[in-house]
Parts: sequence; C-alpha cells; structure tokens
Amino acid sequence: MTMTGAEATDVLTGLLHDWQHAFNAHQPSQMVALFSRDAHFQGISPRLRRGPRDIHEYYARVTRGTTAQAEVLSAAQPSRTIVHGLAEVTFTAPTGDVHLVRLSIVAAQAEGRWLIHQYHAATRQPRSS
Repeated sequence: MTMTGAEATDVLTGLLHDWQHAFNAHQPSQMVALFSRDAHFQGISPRLRRGPRDIHEYYARVTRGTTAQAEVLSAAQPSRTIVHGLAEVTFTAPTGDVHLVRLSIVAAQAEGRWLIHQYHAATRQPRSS
C-alpha cells in the first residue's frame, strides 16, 4: 500500500519534529536514535559520515544553544517502505547568526517505525520575496 503525498509529508514532518526537538535540547543520543544503524549522513562539514558513532560525534560538536526550525517542502513514497523528500532548516546560533540549510532526506521503515536512512545538508540562499 502506498501513501498519498500528504501521508509521506506527515512521515517526514514527524521525523523532523522529533529531530528538531532533540537538536534544540542538545541531545545527540536522541537525534542518533532517529537514524538507521547504517545511515549515510552528510552534514555541513566536508566529512561524510555513516552510522551512530559518526552521527553522534557530529551533533555533539554543535554549539549548545544553537536551535533549528525545520519545514518539509515536499515528500514522496517510491516504495512501501521508503519515503523521501526535501526540507528547509533555519539554524540559529546563540550569537543570533542564522544559517540556512536545505535537507534531502530518505526515510526507511524498520522495526515498525520510520528512521532516517540518508541525510544530506547543503547551504541555501534566503527565499526571495
């Protein structure tokens, strides 16, 4: 059974809501729990990462007090157990500096729940008015 576009968006919105909550509370272990054990991860740093230890290390280095606000832009379901999509995230440092990011995410269903299987972040330009 495939989902509608709205249902696929709901999957990514739920995952990013939980990710955002853990990120804003600076809880790297909670963030890692949202990723599959063999997840591929490309943050803003040039190093490619894979798996829980690498992802935890990445998030543990984020300056405390940095917050994220995520918004899903689009989502689709190419198979029964895969959802993918794009999101925009606004990161705000404790200094007030803002960093705009576009995410490409692939989520896979595993053990009865959705987990992030691939995460790719890229710097983006502000939206035009």
